[in-house]
Amino acid sequence: MLMEAIVQNVWDALEAEKAGVDRLELVSSIEQGGLTPNVRIVKEILEHVSLPVQVMIRPHSKSFCYSEQDVEVIKQMIKKMLAIGSSNFVFGALNKDGTVDEQLLDEIIATFPHARFTFHRAFDNSRDVMEAYQSLVRYSGNIERILTSGGKEDGVAGKDELKMLVEQSRKTNGPVIIPGSGLNAENFTSLHPYIKAEEYHFGRGVRLNGSYQESFDQDSINKIKTTKKDS
Repeated sequence: MLMEAIVQNVWDALEAEKAGVDRLELVSSIEQGGLTPNVRIVKEILEHVSLPVQVMIRPHSKSFCYSEQDVEVIKQMIKKMLAIGSSNFVFGALNKDGTVDEQLLDEIIATFPHARFTFHRAFDNSRDVMEAYQSLVRYSGNIERILTSGGKEDGVAGKDELKMLVEQSRKTNGPVIIPGSGLNAENFTSLHPYIKAEEYHFGRGVRLNGSYQESFDQDSINKIKTTKKDS
């Protein structure tokens, strides 16, 4: 089972690696749900940490519907990140009707064919998560995974949808489902045997005192990593 955790700076990244996290999601402005981090911070982390790093590409927190100007900013962000050696990104976009913005995905993938993406929790704002998943199956060569709480407030409330999405992922060999939002060592021991995902995403649930201002909780991480699917 692979554990991904949110980090915002070099210290965070080093602490996560030390604690046994397997992959990093690097963001800025976590209080806004995570925005694109500074290029300098990305470069420092890539130089100091051996873990895979996924960089958030999100220009603002107003919505997941992007204007032409937003799209140009997004492209420039990705171009700058690629130039410093980052090639794994966290990105998502919707149309105003709540469907996946396939036109924008086509444009981004055509512009950056070697980049790899996780479709982020824009997915949970779609009008129907199963419909959204089907839209993303054809992108599985470039969109490797989908971060989601099953379209619900958090992964606990969305456990039934997450279970269905994980099963759909395996059936279609489409993007991998990464359950996230609200997960911690306590609820994970019952959620994992039910959802049976291969990867999970954690935020404040693996931090001391549930705070991004503090380091990672080693006991919580150990408990999560030793939880079995059939326990």
